[in-house]
Amino acid sequence: MQKKSRMTRSALLGLALAGLAVAGSASAHAASWRIAQAQELRQWIAAAPQDALPVLDTAELDTALREGPGPALDLSARTLALKLAAMHLLGASPANQKAGWQIPDTDAQTDLGQGLDQALASDSLARFLTGLRPAHRDYAALRAAYAIESDPDRKAVIARNMERWRWMPRELGVNHLLVNAAFFEARLTRQGKPDRTWRVIVGKTATPTPVFATQITGVNLNPWWNIPASIVREKGGRFAASQGYVQTGGQWRQKPGPGNALGQMKLVMPNPFSVYIHDTPSKTLFARETRAFSHGCVRIDDAVGFATVLLEGSKTSAEVAAAVKAGNSVTFDLANPIPVYLAYFTAAPAADGTIAFSPDIYRRDSRIALAAKTGVPCRG
Repeated sequence: MQKKSRMTRSALLGLALAGLAVAGSASAHAASWRIAQAQELRQWIAAAPQDALPVLDTAELDTALREGPGPALDLSARTLALKLAAMHLLGASPANQKAGWQIPDTDAQTDLGQGLDQALASDSLARFLTGLRPAHRDYAALRAAYAIESDPDRKAVIARNMERWRWMPRELGVNHLLVNAAFFEARLTRQGKPDRTWRVIVGKTATPTPVFATQITGVNLNPWWNIPASIVREKGGRFAASQGYVQTGGQWRQKPGPGNALGQMKLVMPNPFSVYIHDTPSKTLFARETRAFSHGCVRIDDAVGFATVLLEGSKTSAEVAAAVKAGNSVTFDLANPIPVYLAYFTAAPAADGTIAFSPDIYRRDSRIALAAKTGVPCRG
């Protein structure tokens, strides 16, 4: 997948095309291209920098256009159209630049070959390609800002975050929670519209919050804390009984209570990282502008209020308050599980519509190469 021949330009997509259901691209029944459609494709390829994408090499397409309709035009146009479509849908970064981004992109199962054939049959190539861009409003805002941004450094940050949005599923769910570690915030979307935002504390630079997705299925009030082995080693296995620590079966745990490290609430969100969204007794840290203090978990402000919002339709606010006051550890299921995405965007639209920038606390921006105006993405 790392060849750089002019014919394939595989390095543009890394491993992205390997996961696509594009068997139809080589089918003998693939749609034929008209000259006007190939010229329209040529214009879309030239316009790729508007989405901070590289411009594909069109030498073979240009030759085929001069020769007129036929197998050569069909092959060159189809090859380029599928590559351009995959870049809009999945991004242009090879796998090594996406290291650590562990949110599965379900768009990789899209049958681009079939979609392209339908677009050619209905003469709707523009609608096909436009429909592959990230659907989220944040991407649209970043794209608009990218077009007018004159500062090269800010423009580069916007471009890298546009690319990150291409790594996300186009459909996040009509109800979902998006945690942006770079901005220290969690944003709840309900019925497809932004609902509320909470301040969060994320992992220290030595123990960064990972990027992944899972589902929130419930809320654990007054949780026990099962202390990870890494923290047991860090503390030398010394935990005071006066602070609620007990050891059972070789496992250190902390009882529910006001000093519990998880506070009064922890979300039930199974994941292989043992990273959770939870409360904290250290409320003063939420006043800090930069909030990277945890071992990787996400601590959320107004945790009980947050839990009450998630439990709407399952438990009333009075029932939640009573359960917290009782002090016993109890888990309430959500009426409907919702997806949660722990992501990392260093540029995002602010409330006033402008683009806000956050410090790259985990130094992840430089891993994403910027697209050159022509040819393959630059490696600098």
